[in-house]
Amino acid sequence: CRCPCGLRLPRGARAPSAAVTAFSPCRYLICASGDFVKVYSVNTEETLRLMGGHADLVTGIQLNPHNHMQLYSSSLDGTIKLWDFMDGIPIKTFTVGSKLLALYALASAEDSVFVVIPKKGERDTFQLVSVKLTKGAGQDLESKELSVVLDGVGASVKHIAFGREGAYVASVKGVNLQVYFFKRKLLNRFSLSTIKTKGGDNRFSCVVCHPTEDCIATGHADGKIRLWRNFHNKKEYTYSTLHWHHDVVMDLAFSVEGTRLLSGGVESVLVQWHNESSCQKDFLPRLGSPIEYISMSSDGALCCTLHTDNRITIINSNLRFSRSIQGLIKSRDVKTGLVVDPRTKALVLNGEPGHLQFYSLQSDQQLFSLDIVQRQYIHEAGLKQSDLVKVAFSAQGTWLATVEESEEVADPELQLKLWFYHEEAQSFVLNTRINTPHDNHITDMCFRDMDELGDDSLILVTTGRDCVFKVWVMVEDTDPEAQQSVSWTCDFVGSYHNYQATNCCFSEDGSLLAVSFEETVTVWDSLTWDLKCTFCHPPGNIRKICFGRLTCSKYLIGATDYGFLCCWNLLTCALEWSAHLNVVVLQPDPLSEHIAAVSWLSKESSLFVFKPSEPRPVYIQRNLCKEKILLAAFVPRDEPEMMNSEKYLWLRKSQLFFLTDTQELLTLSTKSLEERLTPSSKQLAVEESLPVTPFSLLLRKHRRQQAQEDTDLGKPVVHNKQEQASPAVKELLHTPAHVLPSASFLCTIFINSLLISKENKSAEEVADEVEMESEKAEDDSDEEDVTAMEQEDTSHMELLGEMTCKLSKSQEKELRKIRKMDYSWISAF
Repeated sequence: CRCPCGLRLPRGARAPSAAVTAFSPCRYLICASGDFVKVYSVNTEETLRLMGGHADLVTGIQLNPHNHMQLYSSSLDGTIKLWDFMDGIPIKTFTVGSKLLALYALASAEDSVFVVIPKKGERDTFQLVSVKLTKGAGQDLESKELSVVLDGVGASVKHIAFGREGAYVASVKGVNLQVYFFKRKLLNRFSLSTIKTKGGDNRFSCVVCHPTEDCIATGHADGKIRLWRNFHNKKEYTYSTLHWHHDVVMDLAFSVEGTRLLSGGVESVLVQWHNESSCQKDFLPRLGSPIEYISMSSDGALCCTLHTDNRITIINSNLRFSRSIQGLIKSRDVKTGLVVDPRTKALVLNGEPGHLQFYSLQSDQQLFSLDIVQRQYIHEAGLKQSDLVKVAFSAQGTWLATVEESEEVADPELQLKLWFYHEEAQSFVLNTRINTPHDNHITDMCFRDMDELGDDSLILVTTGRDCVFKVWVMVEDTDPEAQQSVSWTCDFVGSYHNYQATNCCFSEDGSLLAVSFEETVTVWDSLTWDLKCTFCHPPGNIRKICFGRLTCSKYLIGATDYGFLCCWNLLTCALEWSAHLNVVVLQPDPLSEHIAAVSWLSKESSLFVFKPSEPRPVYIQRNLCKEKILLAAFVPRDEPEMMNSEKYLWLRKSQLFFLTDTQELLTLSTKSLEERLTPSSKQLAVEESLPVTPFSLLLRKHRRQQAQEDTDLGKPVVHNKQEQASPAVKELLHTPAHVLPSASFLCTIFINSLLISKENKSAEEVADEVEMESEKAEDDSDEEDVTAMEQEDTSHMELLGEMTCKLSKSQEKELRKIRKMDYSWISAF
């Protein structure tokens, strides 16, 4: 999703779109994620680099075969970028023009790469072409010199593979295999039967070539693996078959030496085949989700698998699990909404079936997954199973309420669970399970949590299609065998004219509860549960409601499914204003008066930010994205951010995130891409890149103690010339070598920066000189008198035979001020 005004995809929000690759000696893992390229540390699983610059989806990444410190990336924006991924900066950008769907780089092809592009004039037809990378001094270059290698290839990076030393290229599509030999300029085509017999399906799904022999391995839709040999001859070719997978083989990879073949599929099992034999194979099961990609490190020590749940698993060469990098899990349906954990500020939403995932936006990884349903999920279509549908946190994050229900429409099985956060276990522990809390589906729930009243103020409200809302409170557990001291029970049941209860929310101070019943909004006293007033704006049912906050706490906002946004005044019990707007998301900022409303009209989403006290929005962004935005959440910032424009002041304390119907997580950013990404020169400081060891910590402590002792003893602190902020030295030390100017140009600047000036004046003296120059005009009148008096004082001291130091310039300045002072007032005494 590309939108104006800095709407961007945050890190880890989209599943990696291209195969992952490892960098020897297995220190870094690189993958494409949305419009960005990420560099992870294999040892710590941290995101070391986030390289952005492409304007569309990144479709391929390849290490530069001539320099393994560099990386090529291709994108749907029609460009190929050459990166120094150690520094995280782009070196060159080659504009090809066509959409690039896959990328391949060979050591034998110097100054050129291979890409897959759409064939002009034909729909759903693709070509493998060779792109000549233009040489030039500039950073942005055009590479329009294309040579077609193969026609009618597949669009996936897994459908094309290059043979040993780049002698040939193999391509699969449908039931056809093409092999093109570069030197002989020979193209051989092989076809399998399209007839499905005994459950067999010969369609190709992936292809990979042996690194040292003339052997091609292909995966098929029926789970078979074929090993092709002697394919130089159209008639004398042979193939052998390996079969273990019961469904489509999603990817294949040879080991570096070629003695092992790895395969993966929907079974979530990594299979290792030895010596191309079906009898010798090993398994790594229970990897969690189907395997989409397999990649080997350049030294063969590690392999990594990319899974459909947006997770990368790092595996040792002996087929042992090593590490896992988990991003945002793409769930089938996000029924819980986007919820923010008050303790960790993590986004909380549906993860694996029956699980709640806590996704950290700061570390770009999943913090942990909480099993709510606690039942084995069976992957079978049409089977009715329980899933997580509602989530709510208390204000401090100590209590978590979840609702799970079966997929039955008529008579669903419901469970309301209350979880307490256990500090020692660092996780949520189940406190209370309530079976059938409502007679029909639960539509909404929320906590009332007022800190000043303690735990007695903690109340949970649920609304349901059974036309009631229920109030749940904590009570002391009198059961002597109970493991906890408190539990939850129903305290009050409310209804309104037998209408279905659809939404609920508490006011900021917790004194009022608003519950919507179809077309009507009811307001209740949270202490006595008396009905105070009702609001409605026919026609149409109430879709969303929320209270204003801070200075706007006297307002109640509601959106109807007939396309109206209404604001009611709680003091006058009247409609303050209304606007014709088809609001699908209504989200208040917990730290300000602002409310974000997202509308859906004419197949585009638009954002409106407003204060309830002002009918005119403070921010409008039309055509936010083409996808329909379903959910939104304000995430509080650790520190308020400085905004350069008043237009974005509403983003100062919180950051707004959106989730679309394609399950892409988007956010608004006020900075350009160049401003958002950390400058590489700051990242590449040598002292910052060094590992923190006990010796370095000890040395740092010793230096600090030495500096403190020198200060206490009154010794002048001598600063190294190089430690002073010399731009020349910093640029020389921190700028990557490939972008530095010539040594002859830098030599003079560098030598001059190391020279010591003849006049070593202290900072105090320099400051005094500047100040004295500013007072030169007023000192001119007294200059001669001062000089004469100084000479007279000096001569008297010499007569006494005493040696005295010459006054410093600051002392001379103070002396002049005293002499010019008017003492005539003393004569009055």
